[in-house]
Amino acid sequence: MTKNIMIVGVGGQGSLLASKLLGHLLLTEGYDVKVSEVHGMSQRGGSVVTYVRFGEKVYSPIIDKGEADVIVSFEKLEAARYAEYLKPGGRIVVNTQQIDPMPVITGAAAYPEDLIEKMEALGIQVDAMDCVALAEEAGFVKAVNIVLMGRLSRYFDIPVEKWQQAISECVPPRFIELNQKAFLLGRQ
Repeated sequence: MTKNIMIVGVGGQGSLLASKLLGHLLLTEGYDVKVSEVHGMSQRGGSVVTYVRFGEKVYSPIIDKGEADVIVSFEKLEAARYAEYLKPGGRIVVNTQQIDPMPVITGAAAYPEDLIEKMEALGIQVDAMDCVALAEEAGFVKAVNIVLMGRLSRYFDIPVEKWQQAISECVPPRFIELNQKAFLLGRQ
């Protein structure tokens, strides 16, 4: 049975490394894996979406509305924006950080209030945490992506050691220790 994970964020947050790490891990676990990146204006702080599909045999890299088992979101508004992609009983793992999109920055719109509560009111399982604080605690503020992978790992039947091995194989050597610390903080 194919499982579908969407990773959504804003350009420059490390969502591509997160999807590479997840894809690498799932390949080493023997799954057929398809990873597809859909960029908005990522270099301008726009949406970046990555699809990770895995299972016995995966034919398409694309996830349609109502098909995602899990959405991993680097930011609350991005989580709400893609919530319709979740399947019934799906889960959103979200960083509670607020990054104002351009319409909010320019004053053309207001950042929506109580997004986590609104998603929960729709019956969505939301696992929300302050990943920025945990990345800072790990000593590397850019490790928000790895903190999120740590949290995501709680919903997989794959040992922590295998995740940490994948981190060792996907990040530059000088950042391995910091990223492994960030992963464990996210998993707790």
